[in-house]
Amino acid sequence: MAKAFLIDVARCNGCHNCQIACKDEHCGHAWLPYAQAQPEIGQFWMKVNEKERGQVPVVRVSYMPTLCAHCAGAPCAAACPSGAFQRRDDGLLLIDPETCTGCGSCVEACPIGAVYFNDELGIAQKCTGCAHLLDDGWKVPRCVDSCATGALQFGEEAELDLDGAVTLPGLEGAGARAYYRNLPKRFVAGCVYDADANDVLIGATVELLDAVGAVVAQVETDEFGDWEFDQIEPGAYTVVVRAEGYPEARVAADVTEKDLFTGDLGVRKA
Repeated sequence: MAKAFLIDVARCNGCHNCQIACKDEHCGHAWLPYAQAQPEIGQFWMKVNEKERGQVPVVRVSYMPTLCAHCAGAPCAAACPSGAFQRRDDGLLLIDPETCTGCGSCVEACPIGAVYFNDELGIAQKCTGCAHLLDDGWKVPRCVDSCATGALQFGEEAELDLDGAVTLPGLEGAGARAYYRNLPKRFVAGCVYDADANDVLIGATVELLDAVGAVVAQVETDEFGDWEFDQIEPGAYTVVVRAEGYPEARVAADVTEKDLFTGDLGVRKA
């Protein structure tokens, strides 16, 4: 049976415990024959990528724990001319530091940049899934063990709840064994206020229409007049605001490339 990772992005709070634990385990420690020591700088076998989204005053930061997906059909292994990639019975994919010739082909072949080159040793390196710890009786790698929010899981692929989980873009068809839940899509947000009363409009109906005019989602403005649609597909939308006694108001919301705060929308009674 193959091991796999399951990462729930919605649970990650950016504490970087997983990234630090990986460094603590592998920097200065050559766990041969599994791997040579990870350099202190330049490599992150587990890396928490951060991305700022939206515009002031609605700004978010998304955190994305990223590691080698130990793909069943790994393009990095296919690009290796020396046969340095070794597949374990548990499905983890390792680079034999003694066999690696340092050609760098695997580094270029990885679609997500999870394979690194060690200039000092002249070899390629990446996440081992802490295979040395698993063989010593550990149930999970250090990164998973250190996760305080339960964002990281590790276990038999067949036993993990992978319903709705996906792999990272670029790894389609590679048989990636790092699955993700709640990958960030797009959000659009705004505020509605009564321009005459100079006060927020509470309980207004806000609809999100797609390119053909179909209603994708609907919410009501909260006690601050704010509204938000989250986890929507990238695309061009129209936001429609309806409130009793007010004429319908519309605003364009193109979130094809990035998340959007549409601003404060003032409406006046009919």
